[in-house]
Amino acid sequence: MKVITQSIRYRDTDAYLAGQLAWDESNNQKRPGILVVHGGAGLDDHAKGRAQQLAEQGYIAFACDMYGEGIAGDRERILARLNELTSDTAKLCQRARAGLDILVAHPQTDGRFAAVGYCFGGLTVLEMSRSGMELAGVASIHGSLRTPHPAQTGAIKSKILVCHGALDPHVPMAQVYAFLEEMNNAGADWQFIVYGGALHGFTHDPGSAFPGVAYHPVADARSKIALHNFFDELFGANPLSPSS
Repeated sequence: MKVITQSIRYRDTDAYLAGQLAWDESNNQKRPGILVVHGGAGLDDHAKGRAQQLAEQGYIAFACDMYGEGIAGDRERILARLNELTSDTAKLCQRARAGLDILVAHPQTDGRFAAVGYCFGGLTVLEMSRSGMELAGVASIHGSLRTPHPAQTGAIKSKILVCHGALDPHVPMAQVYAFLEEMNNAGADWQFIVYGGALHGFTHDPGSAFPGVAYHPVADARSKIALHNFFDELFGANPLSPSS
């Protein structure tokens, strides 16, 4: 195996974006594509690292850029862009779709796609699913569950995995219960895993100094297994061979 990465510049209308593609160069077979959506800080080593891990598992992964040039590292501009995207779910999904299109156009993807997001990225992939985007599945890892536009019955076409920290103060249980009710009313195929002792952002090592956010190695390890199993369910244990 020879996993390599490549910086990809692309656009969403007038926004200039730069993501990172990861794949195993030693294998020329077609395989599923996985979109990785970063957390609130912007495209960082965490999201890029998760994309590389997925490439090691046999997928073509693209860690997309939801913010654009000059945003990451500037707190005020990050907050402004977050507010802009989360207040307009159509724009949010369009921006994510621009990243997905990089995978769709890749000559080695086989027409099967999924998405995984962390924190803000978790919110993003759930909105992609609510919009009816054609994905095999989406996984939200310590993501926000709130939405201004709950899914309509039959609108969700993708399977859904949510991995949630039981002590996450940023996603309170009232939000959890509302999400579960929404998924049931929509007739979605969903699964929801709660990790005891885990706060928000439990996969980020080192953790953030932000209140209510902390790395939790056990929850991180368990959510990796859950995500691996979820993609196995979607694509088969060998992603290079389409499931029957």
